[in-house]
Amino acid sequence: MDIKNNMFYHEKNLNKYATYDKEAIRFKEIEDDIRPNFFRDSDRIIHSLSFTRYSDKTQVFSNNNNDHISKRIIHVQLVSKIARTIGRALKLNEDLIEAIALGHDLGHVPFGHVGERILNNLSIQHNQGIFIHNIQSVRTLMYLENKGNGCNLTIQVLDGIMCHNGEKLLKKYTYKSKSKEEFINEYKNSYKDKNFANNLIPMTLEACVVRISDIIGYIGRDLDDAFLVGKLNEDIIPKNIKEVLGGNNKEIVNNLILDIINCSYEKNYIAMSDKVYDALNELIKFNYDNIYLKANTHEEVLEYELMFNTLFDKCLYILDNNLNNYNIFIDYLDRMNEDYKNNNSNVRIVLDFIAGMTDTYFINEFNTLKKI
Repeated sequence: MDIKNNMFYHEKNLNKYATYDKEAIRFKEIEDDIRPNFFRDSDRIIHSLSFTRYSDKTQVFSNNNNDHISKRIIHVQLVSKIARTIGRALKLNEDLIEAIALGHDLGHVPFGHVGERILNNLSIQHNQGIFIHNIQSVRTLMYLENKGNGCNLTIQVLDGIMCHNGEKLLKKYTYKSKSKEEFINEYKNSYKDKNFANNLIPMTLEACVVRISDIIGYIGRDLDDAFLVGKLNEDIIPKNIKEVLGGNNKEIVNNLILDIINCSYEKNYIAMSDKVYDALNELIKFNYDNIYLKANTHEEVLEYELMFNTLFDKCLYILDNNLNNYNIFIDYLDRMNEDYKNNNSNVRIVLDFIAGMTDTYFINEFNTLKKI
């Protein structure tokens, strides 16, 4: 059939390290149509409810009135474009890259990494294990979306999302083969050990591309956002970073992409040159010291902690007492299937509910529930 052949035409140009559609693995078989497997996964992700909520989730800066500051939805699209650029140049599977990139941050909680740290503390306190957004992203797509039935994505996409860890820079990104059982074991073990979760190795070279692209997608854009909100002055960026990578997002993205392509072409790994790696490492440290650690004041962090703890306690009280006229029932639990309701503790349900909230919904829910 010509139409289906057209949909698979890109595979004629893939290199020997790329992931082919015929290698796709799912937990449940699906009926074939004209779309390649990983292409279909992108469709399933962008039509998910959690993807819609990206539009009101913090990237770095919360509580600002500047319409040009990045939200999570912008970040994942930047990562997707950057990763597909690298993937096309290296003759990798762009469909797989796009699906991983678009889904990689679905588990992010309200107010970004600050919110994640607070929710992680609550999860540990209530014996639910480690809470990390990449693992919650997998949980969202496997067990929460579609009324608790999940999206039935390929293991390759789920694994790439699970292993993305955009906080840890490596000089070389490698991959290893995995079975369904190995993937599930890694997913489960990630709740037990944060160090284990942060050092996962993906099963495809495409996932390696997304992992470094996650860093490229935020490192320069966060600089530009910091300039916009007046948190940072362009003059303080170290000279050696500017000389190697550039002084703004456009230059940084371009220089990193070209270096990675040149260092990774026809290789079974993703890498960058020593000078670019060193400069990027320095830029990451610069951003942490001058942006991420200063994005929220001490008073704001204390306020978020109060809000998260209050909301968590109130939601748990509502579930424990079956007060089904509140939003955790109306907007969430009443829409989930019986399997989800019967196989998850009230604590886990509250964690899922809060993790899925947008910033605005979180604030509104806090303001409502703090009165009870």
